[in-house]
Amino acid sequence: MATLEGFPASFYGEPGVLGMLANGISAFLVLLQNFNTAHTGKEAYGVENILAVHLILIGGICQLIAGLLSFRKYDHLSGTAFIGYAALWASYGATRIYSGVSDNQTTNQTSNLSLSTDLMTNIFLNGSAEIPGGYFFLSIKESAIAGLIPYILLSFLLAFCSATVNYIMPFVFGAITATLIFEAVGIVASSWALIVSGVLELLILIFAIYGSAVLLLKGLTQRLALKGFGTPLFNVLLLGIGNSASAQSIGQEKKKNTKYAEPMALGFFCDSVAPFIFAFYSFGYMKSFGLGAAWVSIISFAQLFSSYYAHLRQDCYHTTKFGFHATYWLIKAWGEFVASTLIVNKSEVGSAREAMVGNWFFVVAGLILCVGSLNMDILELIHNMLFVLVTVSTVPQIPLEGYYIFFGVACALFTAVSIYGTFARLVNSIAEKLLIPVGKQPVSTANMKKALKWGKSQQVGSEMVPHTDQTSDVLFYFLNGVAALSAIHSKLSSMNPTFLHLTIPWVLISGAIIQAYVSRLQVTGGGRFGSVISSIYVGVWATWTWFRFATLLQLSTGAAYAFTAGAIALLVINGFLMLIAYKNLVLLLLTTVMEVALVCFLLSTLQRLPYRLEAMLALVAIICVYGILATLVSGIFSERLIPMGPPLLKEVKKQETSPELPCPIASSRLTSGLLKIAGILEEGGVCGIPTDTVYALAASCKNPQAIEKIYNIKDRPAEKPICVCISSVEQLVAAKPPFSPLLWEFMRNVYPGGISCIVKKGDWLFQLVGPAYDRVGTRDSIMIRVPDHTVTGHLCNITGPLAITSANPSGEADSTHHSMVIRLGHKIQGVLCDGDSNEVVASTVVNCLKIDETITIVREGCVPAVKVCQIFERIKS
Repeated sequence: MATLEGFPASFYGEPGVLGMLANGISAFLVLLQNFNTAHTGKEAYGVENILAVHLILIGGICQLIAGLLSFRKYDHLSGTAFIGYAALWASYGATRIYSGVSDNQTTNQTSNLSLSTDLMTNIFLNGSAEIPGGYFFLSIKESAIAGLIPYILLSFLLAFCSATVNYIMPFVFGAITATLIFEAVGIVASSWALIVSGVLELLILIFAIYGSAVLLLKGLTQRLALKGFGTPLFNVLLLGIGNSASAQSIGQEKKKNTKYAEPMALGFFCDSVAPFIFAFYSFGYMKSFGLGAAWVSIISFAQLFSSYYAHLRQDCYHTTKFGFHATYWLIKAWGEFVASTLIVNKSEVGSAREAMVGNWFFVVAGLILCVGSLNMDILELIHNMLFVLVTVSTVPQIPLEGYYIFFGVACALFTAVSIYGTFARLVNSIAEKLLIPVGKQPVSTANMKKALKWGKSQQVGSEMVPHTDQTSDVLFYFLNGVAALSAIHSKLSSMNPTFLHLTIPWVLISGAIIQAYVSRLQVTGGGRFGSVISSIYVGVWATWTWFRFATLLQLSTGAAYAFTAGAIALLVINGFLMLIAYKNLVLLLLTTVMEVALVCFLLSTLQRLPYRLEAMLALVAIICVYGILATLVSGIFSERLIPMGPPLLKEVKKQETSPELPCPIASSRLTSGLLKIAGILEEGGVCGIPTDTVYALAASCKNPQAIEKIYNIKDRPAEKPICVCISSVEQLVAAKPPFSPLLWEFMRNVYPGGISCIVKKGDWLFQLVGPAYDRVGTRDSIMIRVPDHTVTGHLCNITGPLAITSANPSGEADSTHHSMVIRLGHKIQGVLCDGDSNEVVASTVVNCLKIDETITIVREGCVPAVKVCQIFERIKS
């Protein structure tokens, strides 16, 4: 274990171990099935198909966990790759199971239809037995190929991008790419392709075992004991094209968030797979969408994770975009599943679709998303415009003859841009620079705000809006709008079983399934009532869907009265929701109109519905359109530009005298505030100050007794040392430490920034910290910190070197806002207030005592360990 006296190592898990092993074991499972199929000439089914179940559990679920942990470890490449491959292996496992069951089904189909097939037929077709069980199993090979091809292209991109990080992953991902090619060939060709694929899968297993061993030892020893990681095959900066970095305008600059990796590449990855499968289906390559629905569903749920991590990063735009896309792909997948496998008379599909209007909401919402992307870059705008084209191509009023051709062409164009977006976003995230061109910002932020600002009242002090509310509220309005518009039906269409079949996925997926996900997001939204409204509406739309499905079963009057009782209960509950929505006029209006819509539902259960009242659902959709626009704009710009209306009731707040602050505070934006804190430090006080990472407690090195106070304030063990903070490397040079040229070069490359270097103590330190020599560092070493923060740098120039440590009681979470520092109360003498911190984790600590041989990562913080190692290797070479 790489430890240093006084500097305890922080152990971070290595999710790459789980991810690499999951890929290796998954390849081994497919290898066993391939050799069995090549030997017997038959697909595995029954007991032999248990291997496919393990493929889903290990390659899918276990690798998904590795991907989720990688996102939390700020690993862009591993997070995207592991979740992407998790979707691949889960889909391929489902394909193997599907194929095995299909072979068994085909063998017995002519003589004996299973009871389950008969039952499904009767339920969905009101007693008609015209559907053969094989409808569910048509086009299995074609569907598998349609799913494998986009993964081949994306896996190649992952292999290429991984070469900029290390030289183990390129071999693993490259072998997976070659394997997928021969798997696709093996589906349509002879067994020789399966044997070649099996050999490649054996290579994947070998590479994965070695890579897992390297990462496991790295996690245990906190250093790279074996070769393979830390040194890329080539520098990612070589991918820079021209002056692409200059394409980023000032309006696009944003505060860096290193707590979670960027999920944009994963979102584009998922947007490459789903439309590619739909394009194959639309051009007639697949006769049934039975297996295709499974592939699209799995990749759509993977896309929800990109939406989720965008939410954790407080990124309203991408939370909305990826949730919006995932909903669309899921609805279209299961809509085509119903149309291609459960409906016998295909001529009825076109006429039934003409009565559906839910798709129009996707068109409108897509246009709103295009407006939001005007503040991003050209790539985002083109991507959103093509998605609008995709939604327009599936408008059900288009004649069936041209419907699928239009849809296929739109999906093909969207796939091409999505693949480029995956590559661009992934490379730019790894490099943390704009290397691959994505275009300039179409409209400046100032012009966007000016164009979108409504009302004179907004001109004086715009109302700030919390990010965590807006990221989930946009999807809330979107999903309820889709469900409401999809639920509209006329008296004639309500008697059409085909229409009822086709609308079930639209209402159920948007109103219930995905809204349950939004409800989870709103739990952490910070609102007073959390996810109450969205959770109740999950129940509303699920009940509505079940009633529509039950209509197909022609339930008895007594059974229908059970839905009547449920409708009454929902009416009462929605009445309470109206009471808690008084602070938001748009939300209050939505809950009020939903109350009328629930009355319509109640009348439907009694078969007393005047169908003109169905227009209330259209009104719900219109309100949701406005809600989407207002909340999306507010979330992107962090201020209320489009009004949501004044509260119906105003809370009367008691006049209270503001509580006396436990310590003096000063603003970092004022020179007088900076001088005030500097004066307190000079007098021997301890103050909370901002840094380029999290807030810190600081004491002047001119006052050793002040450094001792820090231990008492934090309840910090005496054996844990305190580091020294300086304004620049030049301040260190003045002390003339006897550092090696390599150490000086390393420091000049990492300072200023979120890296702290542990170096050897010596007489030179007296020149730097004076009487604080024995109060900082350990007996033999000292940690030097040079923050990349203007305020902290100026403060060190005024006071001289400072002794600092994180501003939190020992063992508790770091302080990311000055209000969290003030909680230390009367123990400190002042706080320099600077709002939210730039980072959410502390600096990365590097042991440089033996830098001429190697460096050791003592604690991984805001700067990834891999990046530190890359800098060191580049300087050393």
